[in-house]
Amino acid sequence: MSKARVLTGITTTGTPHLGNYVGAIRPAIEASQNQDVQSFYFLADFHALIKCHDPEQVHRSTTEIAATWLALGLDPEKVVFYRQSDIPEIPELCWMLNCMAAKGLMNRAHAYKAAVAANEEAGEDTDFGVTMGLYSYPVLMAADILMFNATQVPVGKDQIQHVEMARDIAGRFNHHYGEHFVMPEAVVDDKVAVLQGLDGRKMSKSYGNTIPLFLTEKQLKKHINKIKTNLLEPGDPKDPDTSTVFQVWQAFATEQQTADMRQAFLDGIAWGEAKKQLFELVNEELREARERYQELLANPKHMEELLQMGAEKARSYSAPLLQACREAVGIRPLTK
Repeated sequence: MSKARVLTGITTTGTPHLGNYVGAIRPAIEASQNQDVQSFYFLADFHALIKCHDPEQVHRSTTEIAATWLALGLDPEKVVFYRQSDIPEIPELCWMLNCMAAKGLMNRAHAYKAAVAANEEAGEDTDFGVTMGLYSYPVLMAADILMFNATQVPVGKDQIQHVEMARDIAGRFNHHYGEHFVMPEAVVDDKVAVLQGLDGRKMSKSYGNTIPLFLTEKQLKKHINKIKTNLLEPGDPKDPDTSTVFQVWQAFATEQQTADMRQAFLDGIAWGEAKKQLFELVNEELREARERYQELLANPKHMEELLQMGAEKARSYSAPLLQACREAVGIRPLTK
């Protein structure tokens, strides 16, 4: 393989928010414009079923997330943009990898261990509420990565373990059946911002403190005005480094704008004025993309065509690899 292959999955369980945009979507779209890499982006709708059992929410989220990436400039001509469930080779490879994955390895997965710990604390059976989807999630993630022989997988720190598990499972498969998979590397970008939410904690759907990405101007202003601040009056110096308003500003501002706002905080800018300027800054960056997003939502047929085009491209990689794996494990016609 001449070019590095970079693979990014987006789980379809919710509406994208500013934290997703700053932490994952914006840097990934910038990276997708690099001619020296082959980029694969997929809507992880099988993964969504682990956490979400509301079919309408999974479907709506898939539509919204596809529209978000396209509205923000992901070019399906230049990258492979597909829906996980459109690639039948992925679940088949997942089964083959399940047959190589050690149960002891799965027992150490963070999400499973966290569920067991929560059950023990609540006095429940250790496996209460734990599905096989949650338990074997790392194997499906390994199949996503190995199906396209991705060399680099951009992840948050909490996902590094899953990439390491993919390497472990790939190594066992290669050892048994010959070299079919390259060893993927986790790529963690420490420069990427983790946004605080309305209450000052990390912006997260699970905390209910998010600012959805494509709110109307009126709703965006309303959400920014809800950001928690302290009781310091206009004229009182304010600490930018403990302020959510400043932290969100920094994620959208140039270096010069950040320096100017830092000074304004020290000079005692009123919270109302700081929030007004923050709204204007964020709104300006998202204005055009918001219009494209609404146009895409109004035309799901067009998005479906793009996803089918992406599936065709993706399957030009997945079908031959799976065929080779089938042959390797002994699943082949009785006669040549």
